[in-house]
Amino acid sequence: MSHEKTAVKTIYISILSTILLASIKWIAGVFGHSYALIADAIESTSDIFSSLLVLFGIKYSSKPADKNHPYGHGRIEPLVTFAVVGFLIISAGIIARQAIINIQTPHEMPKAFTLLVLLGIIIWKEISYRLVIKKSKETKSSSLKADAWHHRSDAITSVAAFIGITIALILGKGFESADDWAALFAAGFILYNCYLIFRPALGEVMDEDTHEEIILNIRKLSKNVSGVLETEKCLIRKTGMKYHVDLHIVVNGYISVKEGHFISHNLKNILMDELPEISNILIHVEPKE
Repeated sequence: MSHEKTAVKTIYISILSTILLASIKWIAGVFGHSYALIADAIESTSDIFSSLLVLFGIKYSSKPADKNHPYGHGRIEPLVTFAVVGFLIISAGIIARQAIINIQTPHEMPKAFTLLVLLGIIIWKEISYRLVIKKSKETKSSSLKADAWHHRSDAITSVAAFIGITIALILGKGFESADDWAALFAAGFILYNCYLIFRPALGEVMDEDTHEEIILNIRKLSKNVSGVLETEKCLIRKTGMKYHVDLHIVVNGYISVKEGHFISHNLKNILMDELPEISNILIHVEPKE
C-alpha cells in the first residue's frame, strides 16, 4: 500500500473514532455535571473538523506534478498543519474562558460514573495516538503527525479531568471547582502541544535541514555505484510525504560526457529504487583530475 493510501485510511479510522468518543464525552459531561469532560468534548469536536482538513491535505498533496506545480502539491501538508494548530488554539481559548467562568460560579458536584467514562477514553486515545504516530513516521506525513498529537492531547486532557473529578469527589463540598481547574490545565496543555505541532511544519516550509538519516543513506548507496568516486553536496527538501534531492557527485575527470551522464542516471535509478520516499533527484557531476 502506498504512503498516501496508508495515510488516508488512518485518517478515516481517526475521524470515526473521534466522532464516537466526542459523542460519549458530550453525553457523559452534560449528565455527569463535569465541565472538564465537556471541555474534553469541545476539543474532540474541533478534532473532527481538523481531521477532515488533514484528510483534504493528504489527498491534495498526492496529486501529481503539473505545469504550475513542477514539484508536486506536497506543500499543502504543512499549510494544513497550520490550520489544525489554529483549530487547537481556538479550542483552548474556549475551554479556558468557560473554565474561569465556572471557577467563579458555584455548581453541582460531578458524578462518579464520569470517572469510568474517562478511564475508557484515556486508554482508547493513547492507543489511537500510538497507531497514528506510527503511521505518520511510516508515511513521513507532518499533518498525520499533527492528527496523532490530537489523540495524545485528548488523552492528557482526559487525565487532567480524571484527576480533577477525583479530587472533587474525595474532598467533597467546596472543591467542586477542582473539575474546572483541571479543564484550565487542559487548555494550557493544548497550547503547549500547538507549539510541538507547529514547529516541525514551519521547518518543512522553510526547508530546514533535518534529513541527516536520508543523507547518510544516499551517500552510502552512492559509494557502491560504479564510477562514483565520492559525494559532495547533498541538499534535501521535503514536500508532503516525498523528498526532492540535489546531489553533487565526483567522477573521473577524463571520462567522456556520455560516460558521466550514464553514471549519474544509473545512480539516480538505484537511489529511487532503494529509497522510494524520494520523488526526484537532480545530480550534478564534478570532475576529479
